[in-house]
Amino acid sequence: MKVKDRMTVDVKTVSLDTSITEAFRIMKESNIRRLPVINKEQDVIGIVTLSDLNQASPSAATSLSIHELNYLLAKTKIKDIIPRHQQVITINSKNYIETAAKIMRQHRISGLPVVDQGQLVGIVTETDIFDALIDILGVKQPHSRIDLYVPSGPGSLAEITGIIAAHGINIINTVVYYDEKKFRYKTIIRIEELNGIEIAEELKKKGYEIQSVIVVEAEE
Repeated sequence: MKVKDRMTVDVKTVSLDTSITEAFRIMKESNIRRLPVINKEQDVIGIVTLSDLNQASPSAATSLSIHELNYLLAKTKIKDIIPRHQQVITINSKNYIETAAKIMRQHRISGLPVVDQGQLVGIVTETDIFDALIDILGVKQPHSRIDLYVPSGPGSLAEITGIIAAHGINIINTVVYYDEKKFRYKTIIRIEELNGIEIAEELKKKGYEIQSVIVVEAEE
């Protein structure tokens, strides 16, 4: 799955001369929390978040009147609140979604402008990453989840999927990762069967350590 499959393409943006009041309005009406900042050449030169706007706004304990507050917010521009040399982290639409997740985690940010050949074509956020993960794992549909540990040698996964196939059951997805606490590989298998006990018992007889079997009903 690539970034282009998950990004928002109708991107709301602001310029350096956009007022905080206008930025607040755009975020509220569009139900978003971040806005790419672009210059006259349409280059992405920064990103401003709802947190940035709130921090730049006067404290609730201020003695200013509502008219004074509105005047101050309308007078304050985006260029007044973003760092002068803000590092803009972007991603290409052809990158994989896991690359976007890794970049966000590495830089501790919640969104990435998507830039192709110097042009802003979208934005991908942590919510998009979560939604993609949910779809990849197939957790929206009813299924049984079997968690088990497998040896590190070749052939284990083939044997497991063969056992499931022999029962005529479809596999929704399979995830394998290294459990650093137990120094072993762990496999999570989701199958289109609401009773995975029989499969789990057969896998156990083959020597696999079953950690758990969970039945997941359909979402409301």
